Amino acid sequence: MKIVIINYGAGNIQSIKFAIERMGYQAILSDNPEEIKTADKVIFPGVGEASSAMQKLKISGLDKLVPILKQPVLGICLGMQLMCNRTEEGNTKGLGIFDVDVIRFNNNVKVPQIGWNQIDSLNSPLFTEVDENEYIYLVHSYYAPVIEDTVAQTYYGIKYSTALQKDNFYGTQFHPEKSSVIGEKILKNFLEL
Repeated sequence: MKIVIINYGAGNIQSIKFAIERMGYQAILSDNPEEIKTADKVIFPGVGEASSAMQKLKISGLDKLVPILKQPVLGICLGMQLMCNRTEEGNTKGLGIFDVDVIRFNNNVKVPQIGWNQIDSLNSPLFTEVDENEYIYLVHSYYAPVIEDTVAQTYYGIKYSTALQKDNFYGTQFHPEKSSVIGEKILKNFLEL
């Protein structure tokens, strides 16, 4: 199986690569469109600020490629947010895969949310053999509201989408590679789709 982690200079890609290797798989880091197109599974990570990450995608033409991929694609954290219509962070236009705008948490909660929180309302093959209310690891200041494509939710001052799914596209606001045994199970479920 060919697993490609998109390397566009805006992700914590090494920890994802190590997590995949711990499970006995190999992953390639690449920003080469031909390499990405021929992958069986594509992981689209993201850490940092939305507008600069989007600029990096545009420079390599990946902003045009990612939305037309046909194989399973997993966006993680900022990767998931960039798969949405737009984000308030830097007033950035996204890839438009998920029909939702990403907004900032209000002042009623500590921002960013850093640490462990629970997921519920699980409704995706990503969560096969994952129990409701398991803990996952998050670091974020912006969130996607609950929509039709929401397949997991978390409460942090408000219920929001911690996972989205539409066709072959999956997104997790949390970091599966940092979410211990549960995160590894979710990554494995993605790789076995």
